[in-house]
Amino acid sequence: MIKTIDYAENQDLSFIKRVAETVDVSDIVSGIIEDVRKNGDKALFEYEKKFDKAELSSLEVTKEEIDEAFEKTEDEFIDILKEARDNIYEFHSRQKTNGFIISEKNGIVLGQKVIPLERVGLYAPGGTASYPSTVLMDCIPAKIAGCKEIIMVTPPSPDGKIKPFILAAAKIAGVDRIFKLGGSQAIAALAYGTQSVPAVDKIVGPGNCFVAEAKRQVFGTVDIDMIAGPSEILVIADDTCDPRFVAADLLSQAEHDKMASATLLTNSKALAEKVSAELERQIDLLPRKEIARASIDDYGAIILVSSLEEAVEISNKIAPEHLEICTDSPFDLLGLVKNAGSVFLGKNCPEALGDYFAGPNHTLPTSGTAKFSSPLSVDDFVKRTQFSYYTTDALSKVYDKIAYFADKEGLHAHARSATVRFEE
Repeated sequence: MIKTIDYAENQDLSFIKRVAETVDVSDIVSGIIEDVRKNGDKALFEYEKKFDKAELSSLEVTKEEIDEAFEKTEDEFIDILKEARDNIYEFHSRQKTNGFIISEKNGIVLGQKVIPLERVGLYAPGGTASYPSTVLMDCIPAKIAGCKEIIMVTPPSPDGKIKPFILAAAKIAGVDRIFKLGGSQAIAALAYGTQSVPAVDKIVGPGNCFVAEAKRQVFGTVDIDMIAGPSEILVIADDTCDPRFVAADLLSQAEHDKMASATLLTNSKALAEKVSAELERQIDLLPRKEIARASIDDYGAIILVSSLEEAVEISNKIAPEHLEICTDSPFDLLGLVKNAGSVFLGKNCPEALGDYFAGPNHTLPTSGTAKFSSPLSVDDFVKRTQFSYYTTDALSKVYDKIAYFADKEGLHAHARSATVRFEE
């Protein structure tokens, strides 16, 4: 059963899990990465046979396989994928930024260019955790940014095939090439390239502990989006809320992972009691009830607070991945929110709306990192380059100041690079 805590009596929030407890797989992963770097496709075929039980004749998914998967996917789901794509595209298109030029001073031009990454890699999980929504969320911002090539890797089933709805989502989102690869070997292939798989500039997408560790190890050779922890949801609700809805929203994340956290902050003891009872009733109705039960029992909490404003203060300390404000006037509290991955306002905005359909991205900071990081966006798929131009006359007015500054730092060659241009 979920634990209930009165914040006035116990202000220790350390029981709320921040980082996943996983076994150390760093040595295993480093060995796989080195093998892929050294042996390329040969190593990839061997690892796919070992880990995914798939004996492949080729790594890349063909156009015929994609078209066949598209035909096998229900028309209704194709229509939903397309509508979700349009919503995601509309939201993320507003994020696109342009460079600038400053030329107000005579003889000086300064500026910044915004340049899309050339090639990016998307990791789409397979098996029981196959998420076409993640394909849309990871690909569309890259398309809007203007990346020239988007490569997707996803683990095959033992028969060597990819789930049709994953390929359908990739086609709808605009993925350019797809490879039958999973685990650490897929991340290594994207980072370093092989005979078949081109090296990319950035890797995004969730995965298991082996994928997360591989992303950690290749960071620096390529960029990555984040190291994601277990899912989190925090709900702020008052006594006007339906406890059935609140319980259902908490369970929407609890069913993800035994280490997922679900927290309710409320100023109503009556609501707390009703939600606790609803959780017990609804858990038994879930196909993934064992996972949800472990999550709620080990990492769930109901925290009683004195006011909704105090609830937001506590939420800011926790910095949740998903924050729901289930009140009649949610915008009154939105201005107080400082730390949250994505905020869902009102009683008709369940977190699942953001997972699939609304348009904002569902790749979000976890484990308290919302204090300093942001959801995946178009900005993640571009880089910025600065430029400067000075005429001789413009430089003549400041070269002595440059030299003085450089000498203060003991970098005399720096200083002379400015003064040499004005020596007789």
